[in-house]
Amino acid sequence: MLNLCSSEKYKNVQHYLDWLATFGETADGGVTRLLYTEEWQAAQHALKEEMREIGMDPYFDKVGNLYGRIEGFQEEKQVILTGSHIDTVVNGGKYDGAYGVIASLLAAKMLFEQYGRPRKTIEVVSLCEEEGSRFPLTYWGSKNITGEYSLEDIKQLEDQNGILFQDAMGKAGFPIAAYKGDKRSDIEHFIEVHIEQGAILEKNNIDIGFVTHIVGQHRYTIQFMGESNHAGTTPMEERKDPMVFAANCIDALTKIAKEEYPGLRATVGSINAEQNVSNVVAKTVSITLDIRHHQEGILKKYSDEILQMITEKANESGIICKAEKWADSLPVALDTSLHSTMEKIAKNNGLKSVQMVSGAGHDSQILGAHYPTTLFFVPSQKGISHSPLEFTKVQDLEHGILLLKEVLYKLAYEGVQ
Repeated sequence: MLNLCSSEKYKNVQHYLDWLATFGETADGGVTRLLYTEEWQAAQHALKEEMREIGMDPYFDKVGNLYGRIEGFQEEKQVILTGSHIDTVVNGGKYDGAYGVIASLLAAKMLFEQYGRPRKTIEVVSLCEEEGSRFPLTYWGSKNITGEYSLEDIKQLEDQNGILFQDAMGKAGFPIAAYKGDKRSDIEHFIEVHIEQGAILEKNNIDIGFVTHIVGQHRYTIQFMGESNHAGTTPMEERKDPMVFAANCIDALTKIAKEEYPGLRATVGSINAEQNVSNVVAKTVSITLDIRHHQEGILKKYSDEILQMITEKANESGIICKAEKWADSLPVALDTSLHSTMEKIAKNNGLKSVQMVSGAGHDSQILGAHYPTTLFFVPSQKGISHSPLEFTKVQDLEHGILLLKEVLYKLAYEGVQ
């Protein structure tokens, strides 16, 4: 095994991940660490202290992205950035996002201990938010690095408890008055290592997946408004039942995706009903719709077709329909210039590799539209993710760190691109 010690209390990458998972640990072994919560704050500040112990210069930006900086000696102050996100879904796993943060921390630490200061500055980033699990907004961390977000984007946003985004942000130590949303201009390359969150690598006995594209995503909340009435006295033919309407729409959009759009993913993951009782025809039903594909044209075509279909069916059924798009990420082709070098490194270490498309969104998708960006995967056991059952073997985790270390050496110590 690789020697990944930063102190006696954390002997390898698994110990680090187990440690980080204590911040937001759930009863069944999962992790809930949502943006700006107490658990999130504790984790970020613990990572900041760990960065300091390693010898990095840690700092927060104005939204809570945490950086550990190893200053390069080259006069041109371009940064090699590596890392991932700190937040989780509700009752998620301990590897998604967190592995990329810990892997970057350990790879940079080993390089610094072995070779000293790099030519080019290395920064390890623990991005504040990617998932969109607390507020209806995604990639708050990376889109502030690229300058795509502003205060207007969070105005009046609330979580499920009615807490305003800006209030949560201020309470966590990042006041709106200090906000700065300018794009960073000093990033030369971003590198992210992540668990696959799928089963392609494991099923094919492959150690590393080099990502060429990340799918685009459209996320909607669609509300169906009907007419609430008594379940026993309202004849079936006289009902304006948004629950039945929603069910029919879900069935239709799923069939269209399967039969007409190969490779596309369409998911209704949440349903909320009002009044939500057994003996009343509902008044309002809201669903979420998550659509993904790696080709922008197909993504748009399906989205337009589905929304038109729902609108037409609603007009025929006497249901009022309202669709709100709250996430819109374009597909991104990542930088593949390092793939041949990485393939050689993998092969020299006895690792099998393959090129692949990511069906999950990642911060690399955002940063890759602005800076040369490299993303690669290590296997996920049974493809399970966003779950307490999420798991990756220590050997696979260490393979990712080994490869990340070698690539960072090429970029920051040799200066090779």
